[in-house]
Amino acid sequence: MTTPTKRTLRVEQLARIYDVEIGPCWGTRFGKMLLRDLAVPARGQVLDVSCGTGYPTIEILRRMTDGSRLIAIDESSAMLDVVRRKVAELGPLGNKSVFLRTASALPRLSFADEVYDLVVCNLGVGGMPSVEDAMRDFARVAKPGGEVRFTLPMTGTFAEIHDLYREVLTKHDMHDALDRLDRHVARYPTFAQLERGLDAAQLTGGVELEEFALLFRSARELFFAPVIEHGPLADWKAIAGDGQEMQDVFWYIKEAIDAYFGDRPFHLTVKAGCVIGRKAERTLHDRVVPEARPARDAREAREARAAREAEVARAQGSVDVDVITTPVRLDATIELDFDVEELASGDISFEDERIADAELDAFIEGKKRPHHLAD
Repeated sequence: MTTPTKRTLRVEQLARIYDVEIGPCWGTRFGKMLLRDLAVPARGQVLDVSCGTGYPTIEILRRMTDGSRLIAIDESSAMLDVVRRKVAELGPLGNKSVFLRTASALPRLSFADEVYDLVVCNLGVGGMPSVEDAMRDFARVAKPGGEVRFTLPMTGTFAEIHDLYREVLTKHDMHDALDRLDRHVARYPTFAQLERGLDAAQLTGGVELEEFALLFRSARELFFAPVIEHGPLADWKAIAGDGQEMQDVFWYIKEAIDAYFGDRPFHLTVKAGCVIGRKAERTLHDRVVPEARPARDAREAREARAAREAEVARAQGSVDVDVITTPVRLDATIELDFDVEELASGDISFEDERIADAELDAFIEGKKRPHHLAD
Protein backbone atom coordinates (compact mmCIF):
# COMPACT_ATOMS: atom_id res chain seq x y z
CA MET A 1 0.00 0.00 0.00
CA THR A 2 1.24 3.48 -0.82
CA THR A 3 1.92 6.12 1.80
CA PRO A 4 -1.22 8.14 2.68
CA THR A 5 -1.43 11.69 1.34
CA LYS A 6 0.74 14.20 3.19
CA ARG A 7 -1.11 16.95 5.03
CA THR A 8 -0.34 19.92 2.80
CA LEU A 9 -2.00 23.29 3.16
CA ARG A 10 -4.06 22.44 0.08
CA VAL A 11 -5.33 19.19 1.62
CA GLU A 12 -6.15 20.95 4.89
CA GLN A 13 -8.12 23.61 3.01
CA LEU A 14 -10.04 21.03 1.01
CA ALA A 15 -11.06 19.19 4.19
CA ARG A 16 -12.39 22.45 5.67
CA ILE A 17 -14.45 23.59 2.69
CA TYR A 18 -15.57 20.34 1.07
CA ASP A 19 -18.94 19.90 2.78
CA VAL A 20 -19.97 23.51 2.18
CA GLU A 21 -18.40 24.43 -1.16
CA ILE A 22 -18.03 21.17 -3.12
CA GLY A 23 -20.15 18.39 -1.67
CA PRO A 24 -23.60 19.87 -2.44
CA CYS A 25 -22.90 20.30 -6.17
CA TRP A 26 -20.59 17.33 -6.67
CA GLY A 27 -20.02 14.57 -4.12
CA THR A 28 -23.60 14.53 -2.86
CA ARG A 29 -25.00 14.29 -6.39
CA PHE A 30 -22.97 11.16 -7.04
CA GLY A 31 -23.50 9.84 -3.51
CA LYS A 32 -27.27 9.90 -3.90
CA MET A 33 -26.91 7.65 -6.94
CA LEU A 34 -24.82 5.23 -4.92
CA LEU A 35 -27.37 5.18 -2.08
CA ARG A 36 -30.41 4.61 -4.29
CA ASP A 37 -32.07 1.30 -3.31
CA LEU A 38 -28.98 0.36 -1.30
CA ALA A 39 -29.64 -2.26 1.38
CA VAL A 40 -27.03 -3.28 3.95
CA PRO A 41 -27.21 -7.01 4.76
CA ALA A 42 -28.12 -7.90 8.35
CA ARG A 43 -24.97 -7.99 10.48
CA GLY A 44 -23.11 -7.05 7.33
CA GLN A 45 -19.50 -6.03 6.93
CA VAL A 46 -19.20 -2.83 4.83
CA LEU A 47 -16.10 -1.23 3.31
CA ASP A 48 -16.21 2.43 2.23
CA VAL A 49 -13.19 3.20 0.03
CA SER A 50 -12.00 6.82 -0.24
CA CYS A 51 -14.73 8.01 2.10
CA GLY A 52 -13.71 11.68 2.00
CA THR A 53 -15.59 13.77 4.57
CA GLY A 54 -18.19 11.07 5.19
CA TYR A 55 -20.88 11.17 2.53
CA PRO A 56 -22.36 8.66 1.95
CA THR A 57 -20.62 7.05 4.96
CA ILE A 58 -23.01 8.51 7.53
CA GLU A 59 -26.04 7.69 5.37
CA ILE A 60 -24.95 4.06 5.11
CA LEU A 61 -24.77 3.89 8.90
CA ARG A 62 -28.46 4.76 9.05
CA ARG A 63 -29.27 1.63 7.06
CA MET A 64 -27.16 -0.74 9.09
CA THR A 65 -28.72 -3.20 11.51
CA ASP A 66 -27.36 -4.09 14.94
CA GLY A 67 -24.19 -6.12 14.63
CA SER A 68 -23.18 -4.58 11.31
CA ARG A 69 -19.81 -2.91 10.93
CA LEU A 70 -18.52 -0.22 8.60
CA ILE A 71 -14.82 0.24 7.85
CA ALA A 72 -14.13 3.59 6.12
CA ILE A 73 -10.73 4.42 4.66
CA ASP A 74 -9.27 7.51 3.03
CA GLU A 75 -5.70 8.45 2.19
CA SER A 76 -6.23 11.94 3.63
CA SER A 77 -6.07 12.05 7.42
CA ALA A 78 -7.45 15.61 7.19
CA MET A 79 -10.61 14.28 5.55
CA LEU A 80 -10.91 11.55 8.17
CA ASP A 81 -10.66 14.17 10.92
CA VAL A 82 -13.86 15.67 9.54
CA VAL A 83 -15.56 12.24 9.54
CA ARG A 84 -14.29 11.62 13.05
CA ARG A 85 -15.80 14.92 14.21
CA LYS A 86 -19.15 14.08 12.60
CA VAL A 87 -19.28 10.61 14.13
CA ALA A 88 -18.28 11.87 17.57
CA GLU A 89 -21.08 14.44 17.50
CA LEU A 90 -23.69 11.91 16.39
CA GLY A 91 -23.66 9.89 19.61
CA PRO A 92 -24.74 6.25 20.12
CA LEU A 93 -27.22 4.38 17.98
CA GLY A 94 -27.66 0.80 19.11
CA ASN A 95 -24.67 -1.36 18.36
CA LYS A 96 -23.76 0.21 15.05
CA SER A 97 -20.02 0.84 14.72
CA VAL A 98 -17.72 2.60 12.30
CA PHE A 99 -13.97 2.18 12.12
CA LEU A 100 -11.90 4.87 10.41
CA ARG A 101 -8.45 4.29 8.96
CA THR A 102 -6.01 6.50 7.11
CA ALA A 103 -5.10 4.29 4.18
CA SER A 104 -4.69 4.43 0.43
CA ALA A 105 -6.36 2.06 -2.02
CA LEU A 106 -3.15 1.99 -4.07
CA PRO A 107 -1.66 -0.13 -5.42
CA ARG A 108 -4.39 -2.36 -4.01
CA LEU A 109 -6.59 -2.57 -0.94
CA SER A 110 -4.76 -3.99 2.09
CA PHE A 111 -7.65 -6.28 3.00
CA ALA A 112 -7.90 -10.05 2.75
CA ASP A 113 -10.00 -11.70 0.08
CA GLU A 114 -13.74 -12.18 0.60
CA VAL A 115 -14.20 -10.08 3.75
CA TYR A 116 -17.04 -7.65 2.96
CA ASP A 117 -20.73 -8.02 2.19
CA LEU A 118 -20.77 -4.55 0.63
CA VAL A 119 -17.98 -2.48 -0.94
CA VAL A 120 -18.72 1.14 -1.87
CA CYS A 121 -16.67 4.00 -3.27
CA ASN A 122 -18.03 7.45 -4.05
CA LEU A 123 -15.84 9.24 -6.62
CA GLY A 124 -12.65 7.49 -5.50
CA VAL A 125 -11.68 5.46 -8.55
CA GLY A 126 -10.54 8.50 -10.54
CA GLY A 127 -7.27 8.53 -8.63
CA MET A 128 -6.57 4.86 -9.35
CA PRO A 129 -4.48 3.60 -12.30
CA SER A 130 -7.55 2.22 -14.07
CA VAL A 131 -11.20 1.67 -13.35
CA GLU A 132 -10.82 -1.97 -14.40
CA ASP A 133 -8.12 -2.57 -11.77
CA ALA A 134 -10.30 -0.89 -9.16
CA MET A 135 -13.27 -3.15 -10.02
CA ARG A 136 -11.19 -6.29 -9.75
CA ASP A 137 -9.81 -5.22 -6.38
CA PHE A 138 -13.25 -4.30 -5.04
CA ALA A 139 -14.53 -7.69 -6.21
CA ARG A 140 -11.56 -9.43 -4.59
CA VAL A 141 -12.39 -8.19 -1.08
CA ALA A 142 -16.14 -8.79 -1.49
CA LYS A 143 -17.63 -12.02 -0.17
CA PRO A 144 -19.34 -14.42 -2.57
CA GLY A 145 -22.80 -12.95 -3.05
CA GLY A 146 -21.52 -9.54 -1.91
CA GLU A 147 -22.23 -6.27 -3.69
CA VAL A 148 -19.87 -3.68 -5.16
CA ARG A 149 -21.00 -0.11 -5.86
CA PHE A 150 -19.01 2.90 -6.98
CA THR A 151 -19.61 6.21 -8.72
CA LEU A 152 -17.53 8.20 -11.17
CA PRO A 153 -17.77 10.86 -13.88
CA MET A 154 -17.98 9.30 -17.34
CA THR A 155 -17.05 10.25 -20.88
CA GLY A 156 -18.70 13.50 -21.90
CA THR A 157 -18.12 15.10 -18.51
CA PHE A 158 -16.84 18.67 -18.89
CA ALA A 159 -17.12 18.28 -22.68
CA GLU A 160 -17.69 22.02 -23.14
CA ILE A 161 -14.34 23.02 -21.65
CA HIS A 162 -12.57 20.14 -23.35
CA ASP A 163 -13.94 21.28 -26.73
CA LEU A 164 -12.86 24.88 -26.11
CA TYR A 165 -9.47 23.65 -24.98
CA ARG A 166 -9.06 21.56 -28.12
CA GLU A 167 -10.07 24.49 -30.31
CA VAL A 168 -7.48 26.78 -28.68
CA LEU A 169 -4.69 24.22 -28.88
CA THR A 170 -5.48 23.37 -32.50
CA LYS A 171 -5.58 27.04 -33.54
CA HIS A 172 -2.15 27.65 -32.02
CA ASP A 173 -0.53 24.40 -33.24
CA MET A 174 0.18 23.11 -29.73
CA HIS A 175 0.43 19.46 -30.71
CA ASP A 176 2.07 18.15 -27.53
CA ALA A 177 -0.64 19.77 -25.43
CA LEU A 178 -3.28 18.28 -27.72
CA ASP A 179 -1.85 14.84 -27.04
CA ARG A 180 -1.99 15.50 -23.30
CA LEU A 181 -5.59 16.68 -23.63
CA ASP A 182 -6.57 13.50 -25.51
CA ARG A 183 -4.99 11.33 -22.82
CA HIS A 184 -6.80 13.30 -20.12
CA VAL A 185 -10.21 13.00 -21.81
CA ALA A 186 -9.65 9.27 -22.37
CA ARG A 187 -9.49 8.79 -18.59
CA TYR A 188 -13.26 9.28 -18.41
CA PRO A 189 -14.64 5.78 -19.09
CA THR A 190 -17.40 4.90 -21.53
CA PHE A 191 -20.51 2.86 -20.74
CA ALA A 192 -19.11 -0.06 -22.77
CA GLN A 193 -15.79 0.11 -20.94
CA LEU A 194 -17.51 -0.16 -17.57
CA GLU A 195 -19.61 -3.11 -18.73
CA ARG A 196 -16.47 -4.89 -19.91
CA GLY A 197 -14.87 -4.12 -16.55
CA LEU A 198 -17.77 -5.74 -14.73
CA ASP A 199 -17.35 -8.88 -16.79
CA ALA A 200 -13.58 -8.94 -16.22
CA ALA A 201 -14.11 -8.60 -12.47
CA GLN A 202 -16.69 -11.41 -12.62
CA LEU A 203 -19.43 -9.16 -11.31
CA THR A 204 -23.03 -9.35 -12.50
CA GLY A 205 -24.76 -6.02 -12.76
CA GLY A 206 -24.85 -2.83 -14.77
CA VAL A 207 -24.28 0.91 -14.95
CA GLU A 208 -26.79 3.63 -14.04
CA LEU A 209 -26.41 6.99 -15.75
CA GLU A 210 -27.51 10.51 -14.86
CA GLU A 211 -26.67 13.91 -16.31
CA PHE A 212 -26.56 17.28 -14.61
CA ALA A 213 -24.91 20.65 -15.20
CA LEU A 214 -22.70 23.00 -13.25
CA LEU A 215 -23.49 26.66 -14.00
CA PHE A 216 -21.02 29.55 -13.82
CA ARG A 217 -21.69 33.23 -14.42
CA SER A 218 -18.33 33.86 -16.08
CA ALA A 219 -15.03 32.29 -17.04
CA ARG A 220 -13.47 33.79 -13.92
CA GLU A 221 -16.13 32.22 -11.69
CA LEU A 222 -15.55 28.87 -13.40
CA PHE A 223 -11.84 28.75 -12.66
CA PHE A 224 -12.21 30.06 -9.10
CA ALA A 225 -15.03 27.66 -8.17
CA PRO A 226 -13.81 25.21 -5.48
CA VAL A 227 -15.33 22.24 -7.36
CA ILE A 228 -13.01 23.09 -10.27
CA GLU A 229 -10.04 24.45 -8.34
CA HIS A 230 -9.83 21.34 -6.17
CA GLY A 231 -10.98 19.06 -8.99
CA PRO A 232 -9.84 19.02 -12.61
CA LEU A 233 -8.03 22.38 -12.69
CA ALA A 234 -4.62 20.95 -11.78
CA ASP A 235 -4.90 18.52 -14.71
CA TRP A 236 -6.07 21.30 -17.03
CA LYS A 237 -3.01 23.33 -16.08
CA ALA A 238 -0.69 20.38 -16.66
CA ILE A 239 -2.18 19.88 -20.13
CA ALA A 240 -1.29 23.47 -21.06
CA GLY A 241 2.33 23.06 -20.03
CA ASP A 242 4.21 25.26 -17.60
CA GLY A 243 5.20 28.85 -17.00
CA GLN A 244 4.25 31.41 -19.62
CA GLU A 245 3.01 28.75 -22.04
CA MET A 246 0.35 27.71 -19.53
CA GLN A 247 -0.58 31.33 -18.84
CA ASP A 248 -1.01 32.02 -22.57
CA VAL A 249 -3.31 29.03 -23.06
CA PHE A 250 -5.61 30.17 -20.27
CA TRP A 251 -5.75 33.69 -21.68
CA TYR A 252 -6.99 32.16 -24.93
CA ILE A 253 -9.49 29.93 -23.11
CA LYS A 254 -10.88 32.87 -21.11
CA GLU A 255 -11.32 34.92 -24.27
CA ALA A 256 -13.02 32.00 -26.05
CA ILE A 257 -15.52 31.57 -23.20
CA ASP A 258 -16.23 35.31 -23.14
CA ALA A 259 -16.65 35.40 -26.93
CA TYR A 260 -19.01 32.43 -27.09
CA PHE A 261 -21.09 33.10 -23.98
CA GLY A 262 -20.77 36.82 -23.26
CA ASP A 263 -23.05 37.65 -20.34
CA ARG A 264 -24.83 34.29 -20.48
CA PRO A 265 -24.05 31.59 -17.87
CA PHE A 266 -21.42 29.07 -18.86
CA HIS A 267 -22.39 25.50 -18.08
CA LEU A 268 -20.43 22.30 -17.83
CA THR A 269 -22.14 18.96 -18.43
CA VAL A 270 -21.52 16.16 -15.94
CA LYS A 271 -22.21 12.56 -16.98
CA ALA A 272 -22.54 10.68 -13.70
CA GLY A 273 -22.25 6.91 -13.53
CA CYS A 274 -22.97 4.42 -10.78
CA VAL A 275 -21.61 0.91 -11.28
CA ILE A 276 -23.45 -1.83 -9.38
CA GLY A 277 -22.19 -5.40 -9.46
CA ARG A 278 -22.70 -8.54 -7.46
CA LYS A 279 -20.17 -11.28 -6.90
CA ALA A 280 -21.41 -14.77 -7.69
CA GLU A 281 -22.35 -17.11 -4.86
CA ARG A 282 -20.18 -20.16 -4.45
CA THR A 283 -21.58 -23.35 -5.93
CA LEU A 284 -21.36 -26.68 -4.13
CA HIS A 285 -18.47 -27.55 -6.42
CA ASP A 286 -16.57 -24.43 -5.37
CA ARG A 287 -17.03 -24.83 -1.61
CA VAL A 288 -14.12 -26.11 0.42
CA VAL A 289 -14.80 -29.55 1.91
CA PRO A 290 -11.64 -30.50 3.80
CA GLU A 291 -12.43 -34.22 3.83
CA ALA A 292 -12.63 -34.26 0.03
CA ARG A 293 -9.59 -32.07 -0.77
CA PRO A 294 -5.86 -32.42 -0.35
CA ALA A 295 -4.31 -31.25 2.91
CA ARG A 296 -2.71 -28.30 1.15
CA ASP A 297 -6.13 -26.93 0.12
CA ALA A 298 -7.44 -27.31 3.67
CA ARG A 299 -4.42 -25.43 5.01
CA GLU A 300 -4.92 -22.63 2.49
CA ALA A 301 -8.58 -22.35 3.53
CA ARG A 302 -7.56 -22.04 7.20
CA GLU A 303 -4.97 -19.41 6.33
CA ALA A 304 -7.52 -17.39 4.35
CA ARG A 305 -9.99 -17.56 7.23
CA ALA A 306 -7.31 -16.46 9.69
CA ALA A 307 -6.41 -13.54 7.42
CA ARG A 308 -10.04 -12.40 7.33
CA GLU A 309 -10.31 -12.63 11.11
CA ALA A 310 -7.06 -10.69 11.51
CA GLU A 311 -8.40 -7.99 9.19
CA VAL A 312 -11.49 -7.48 11.33
CA ALA A 313 -9.27 -7.38 14.43
CA ARG A 314 -7.06 -4.70 12.85
CA ALA A 315 -10.14 -2.65 11.98
CA GLN A 316 -11.34 -2.87 15.57
CA GLY A 317 -8.03 -1.44 16.66
CA SER A 318 -8.72 1.73 14.69
CA VAL A 319 -11.42 4.22 15.68
CA ASP A 320 -14.48 2.60 17.25
CA VAL A 321 -17.41 4.99 17.65
CA ASP A 322 -21.13 4.32 18.02
CA VAL A 323 -23.35 6.61 15.98
CA ILE A 324 -26.84 8.12 15.70
CA THR A 325 -28.42 9.81 12.74
CA THR A 326 -28.67 13.41 13.96
CA PRO A 327 -27.48 15.79 11.20
CA VAL A 328 -24.31 17.72 11.99
CA ARG A 329 -23.29 21.14 10.67
CA LEU A 330 -19.57 21.67 10.17
CA ASP A 331 -18.17 25.16 9.99
CA ALA A 332 -14.89 26.49 8.63
CA THR A 333 -13.32 26.58 12.08
CA ILE A 334 -13.17 22.82 12.54
CA GLU A 335 -9.97 21.78 14.26
CA LEU A 336 -7.93 19.17 12.41
CA ASP A 337 -5.86 17.26 14.90
CA PHE A 338 -2.27 16.18 14.30
CA ASP A 339 0.65 16.09 16.68
CA VAL A 340 4.29 17.16 16.73
CA GLU A 341 5.52 13.61 16.11
CA GLU A 342 3.55 13.46 12.83
CA LEU A 343 5.06 16.76 11.73
CA ALA A 344 8.58 15.62 12.61
CA SER A 345 8.13 12.33 10.77
CA GLY A 346 7.24 14.06 7.52
CA ASP A 347 3.66 12.78 7.45
CA ILE A 348 2.55 16.41 7.42
CA SER A 349 3.94 18.79 4.83
CA PHE A 350 3.21 22.42 4.10
CA GLU A 351 5.21 22.62 0.88
CA ASP A 352 3.62 24.47 -2.02
CA GLU A 353 2.23 22.38 -4.84
CA ARG A 354 3.76 24.37 -7.67
CA ILE A 355 1.52 23.63 -10.62
CA ALA A 356 -1.73 23.17 -8.74
CA ASP A 357 -1.26 26.43 -6.84
CA ALA A 358 0.04 28.55 -9.74
CA GLU A 359 -2.20 31.58 -10.21
CA LEU A 360 -3.78 32.05 -13.61
CA ASP A 361 -2.99 35.56 -14.84
CA ALA A 362 -6.07 35.65 -17.07
CA PHE A 363 -8.35 35.61 -14.02
CA ILE A 364 -6.56 38.10 -11.80
CA GLU A 365 -8.58 41.30 -11.52
CA GLY A 366 -6.94 44.13 -13.47
CA LYS A 367 -4.32 41.90 -15.11
CA LYS A 368 -3.53 43.03 -18.64
CA ARG A 369 -3.37 40.69 -21.62
CA PRO A 370 0.30 40.01 -22.53
CA HIS A 371 1.50 42.01 -25.55
CA HIS A 372 3.13 38.97 -27.15
CA LEU A 373 -0.18 37.13 -27.64
CA ALA A 374 -1.39 37.12 -31.23
CA ASP A 375 -4.82 38.60 -31.90
